[in-house]
Amino acid sequence: MKKLKLGLPKGSLQESTFKLFRKAGFQISASSRSYIPVIDDEEIECLLLRAQEIPRYVELGVLDAGITGKDWTLEQDADVVIVDNFIYAKEGMRPVRWVLAVPDKSSIKNIHDLKGKRLATELVEFTKKYFKKKNIAVDVEFSWGATEAKAPSVVDAIVELTETGSSLRANNLRIIETLLESTTVLVSNKKSWKDNWKKTKMERISLLLKGAINAEDKAGLKMNVPTASIQKVLKLLPSLQKPTISTLSDKDWFSIEVIVDQKKVRELIPDLKSAGASGIVEYPLNKVIY
Repeated sequence: MKKLKLGLPKGSLQESTFKLFRKAGFQISASSRSYIPVIDDEEIECLLLRAQEIPRYVELGVLDAGITGKDWTLEQDADVVIVDNFIYAKEGMRPVRWVLAVPDKSSIKNIHDLKGKRLATELVEFTKKYFKKKNIAVDVEFSWGATEAKAPSVVDAIVELTETGSSLRANNLRIIETLLESTTVLVSNKKSWKDNWKKTKMERISLLLKGAINAEDKAGLKMNVPTASIQKVLKLLPSLQKPTISTLSDKDWFSIEVIVDQKKVRELIPDLKSAGASGIVEYPLNKVIY
C-alpha cells in the first residue's frame, strides 16, 4: 500500500494542528512521549518533528510533505513546493509576525539606529538577509531561547516571533519594525509532488484542512419563515452565498438555511425572531468548502 510520509510540528503548533486535523475529519493522537502520532488513515504515516526541521527533511525526501511555518521555509531557503497556506497559529486563526523589538527605555527609535549593534534571534539567516538588503551592518547571533530576557543585558535588540505582542509588552519591550508575517504552510518534496498519487493525497488533505479553517468562525442557521415574512428575514441574512430556501408541507411556510459569521449570531437570532422566523436552530460547522 502506498503511504504519504507527513511531518507534523511538535511544540507550540502541535495542539492547534491536531485540533485542525480532527475538525477536518481525521482521528489523530499522540502520547506525550511519542513522536509517531496515530492517525485513522492507513495511507498516511505521521512523524512529529520541530517545525524548524520539517522544511529540510521535506527537501531531502525523508518526508513527502510537512506542516511547518513559512518563516522556517524561508530561514532554511528550502527547495520545496508550497502546497497551501493555512491561517492558524498557536493561539488563534491569525498569521504570526517576526518583529524587531528593543527595551522601552532604549534610545533606538528605528531600524537604522541599529547599525553596529548586536541582535539575538532564532531566525538568524533571514534576519541577516533582511538587514543586508537594508544595507545596515549588524551582528546577528543565534538565541537558544528566552530571547526576550536578553535585551538590554546582553544584546541591543531582538527579533522575535509574536502572535499578540503580549509577551513582548510583559518584558518591557517595544516593537519598532515587522520583518516578516508568517503563516502555517503545507510543503511538499519536489519529487513527491510529481508522483500523481502523492500529489492527489496532499491536495485532498489540504482541501479538508482549508475547509476546517474556513468553518472556524462560522455557524449554520436553520429556520422556518412564513411567506409574509420572508423578504424581511432575507434582508437580515449576511450569507456566504444565497440562502437555501425550501418549501414545507404547509405552502404558507418556507425553510431557510444559511451560513453566517459566528460573532453575528447573538445579534441576528433575536432580529430574525422579530422579523417572523421561528424554529431557529444554530449548529456548528466542521468544514466549509468554497
